Amino acid sequence: MSAPEASRQHSTTLTSPDQMQELGRRLAKLLRPGDLVLLSGELGAGKTTLARGLGEGLGVRGAVTSPTFVIARVHPSLTGGPALVHVDAYRLGDGLDEMEDLDLDVSLPESIVVVEWGDGKVEDLSDDRLHVVIHRVVGSTDDERRTVTVTGVGARWADAGLGALTA
Repeated sequence: MSAPEASRQHSTTLTSPDQMQELGRRLAKLLRPGDLVLLSGELGAGKTTLARGLGEGLGVRGAVTSPTFVIARVHPSLTGGPALVHVDAYRLGDGLDEMEDLDLDVSLPESIVVVEWGDGKVEDLSDDRLHVVIHRVVGSTDDERRTVTVTGVGARWADAGLGALTA
């Protein structure tokens, strides 16, 4: 991996939901209007917990909960910052065509759009995006460890300071 690519990727291991939420709060400090964030991981990996931390860090209105049944929720800022648009693409089909009714392309310039299960569905919304992949131990276990890899794609993330996520 070249130096520029290394600066666009950061991995960390977390051992609790509280740490996942704190990672979301730290990540929120790096985000700005127009950012697209894709969250990937197995069921129960912590995608919504991370999104909850993002909402706290951004100072948005309303509890950030799984939008599975409503598909998308808009959380306006309480601090004058960008709104958080939280989308769950799990029940949607493949491709951006299925997501067109959500008008994410309209919301994106002035909001931060976070899409759970968005891989292969929303990448065409922006050349610049942040991929957050959460790996957890699968099977019947009480192991709370998660390995989180954050990768910036595009010029926006070339020098965004992803290393600050563990500071």
